[in-house]
Amino acid sequence: MDSSNNETTHEFPPYFKVYKDGRIERYPDRFGKEGQGLVVPTGLDSKTGVQTKDVVVSPESGVSGRLFIPKINGPDQKFPLVVHFHGGGFCTGSPFMKIFHNFLVSLASEANVFVISVDYRLAPDHPLPVAHEDSWAAMQWISAHSNGQGPEPWLNQYADFGRVFVAGESAGANIAHYVAVQAGATGLAGPNVIGSILVHPYFGGKEPDKMIDYMYPTKDRIMYPEVDPNLSKMVGKKVLVCVAEKDWLKDNGVGYCETLRKSGWNGSVGYFESEEEGHAFFLWNPSSDKVVPLMKAMVDFINQN
Repeated sequence: MDSSNNETTHEFPPYFKVYKDGRIERYPDRFGKEGQGLVVPTGLDSKTGVQTKDVVVSPESGVSGRLFIPKINGPDQKFPLVVHFHGGGFCTGSPFMKIFHNFLVSLASEANVFVISVDYRLAPDHPLPVAHEDSWAAMQWISAHSNGQGPEPWLNQYADFGRVFVAGESAGANIAHYVAVQAGATGLAGPNVIGSILVHPYFGGKEPDKMIDYMYPTKDRIMYPEVDPNLSKMVGKKVLVCVAEKDWLKDNGVGYCETLRKSGWNGSVGYFESEEEGHAFFLWNPSSDKVVPLMKAMVDFINQN
């Protein structure tokens, strides 16, 4: 056996490594704890009454999504719509995984919202900004349901396109920001996007990030909102930025708030900090007593006018 087949050119634990022959291998234990990376089937969640189903967004790209709809009390009931983008360093994760699925079931139930989470294509197999482009295409696909004539019946029947939010955590928060800016800059027709929820957001910092450099060698305004000429056009009238005290990305969230306030964007910027917790703790440790106030902050943000 040729030992050169096992030679690596790049290693980025706990995410992935790249072999000399171009193969990409993800580390198996990234979501391995307590089965967090296992795919959860769709259906009815007996505890909350939330129903889920999967949809194909684009047959050409293979992009899909998972729908989460809270307990329905009548045929004419409509729910605010949250368009969600999962975290995972742009290179791991899926809304079908237990770690994200369970969180989104809770969000749909507690905020009484319809959630669609986009399963965008992952880097480095699909170099950035493919994830962002997929997510923007998904937002356009979702928007095509605003008149009740789209291809997905649940969106036509149960989504209130007069109250739409974009949301994400970590890398997904970066994507949510991008989608909100694109929606504003292009004048996306259909949905009334009220605001954005960015939880433990990832943006480019002063220190180089070798993994991002590898996945996105031409990185630009997507990673650095402060140099985006369209930032002030971002859709929505409010943003909630959530950080964690012990998160290595906390400064990203704080800096984003400052950038947004100075940008000329005329919305309001909310800030919520979870004390004594680290990055994405609400996913890794959903039983933490700090999850309840974080969820309440998000629910209040959605439900307040």
